[in-house]
Amino acid sequence: MDIKSSEDKIIFLGTGGARVMISTQLLASGGIWLSLGDTQILIDPGPGAIVQVNKRKLKPKNLEAILLSHRHLDHSNDTNVMIEAMTMDSPRRRGYFFAPADALGEEPVIYSYLKESLNGIEVLSEGSSYQVGQVRFSTPVRHMHPVETYGFLFEIEKHRFAYIADTRYFDGLSVYRSDLLIMNVVFMEPHPTIDHLAIPDVKTLVQDLKPKVAIITHFGMSVFRAHPWEIARELSDETGVKVIAARDGMGFDLNKLDEIP
Repeated sequence: MDIKSSEDKIIFLGTGGARVMISTQLLASGGIWLSLGDTQILIDPGPGAIVQVNKRKLKPKNLEAILLSHRHLDHSNDTNVMIEAMTMDSPRRRGYFFAPADALGEEPVIYSYLKESLNGIEVLSEGSSYQVGQVRFSTPVRHMHPVETYGFLFEIEKHRFAYIADTRYFDGLSVYRSDLLIMNVVFMEPHPTIDHLAIPDVKTLVQDLKPKVAIITHFGMSVFRAHPWEIARELSDETGVKVIAARDGMGFDLNKLDEIP
């Protein structure tokens, strides 16, 4: 997949989430690639990210940063191979790695020798802002998940879009108001003891935040069996907002947001 530098595009390198989906690979788990003008960013390189990147003919050597929402395996497994791919062709240090503090602590997700090949490692924290190239992003609120977890709110010249990562629903998620809202949804119905979004939570968020477009991804087995594309169609009908179920390899052009009233 050749990406023109003038495009602002989001490529889903996998749409599967949680243990069963990761171990079976019924849906891939490579994370999300952002091509925003001349800036290339990878979010959450889970198992198989390097395979999906090459399958989609993307170029890791063009990456400027890797962002990790949290340390769980389905989001971080290919961190090291993607850092190696990002930096191996550069005669100098290259690229940045952003991650929560507990992903860099006692059991770090990154090997020590790879740290020397990076321009820097940035520790994510609640309410902080960052910049990569011309792309600004922030981590407005810590998610409710067993490990330190953050979603991202991106701002580029023409668009504002958000990624809500793994979390239980809570009122603080209202800060992710944006034109495009990407949400990880694992369950059909909420689980009282497991911190993941379910379909009713997605409906609440879409009705509250009123994005131009919402994209659901990171499906658990129950959502997969219920056919995500049918769920998205029902959510669109119920909320009046265009809801899309991401597919492995799907690209979304942010410029399409300008065509929506």
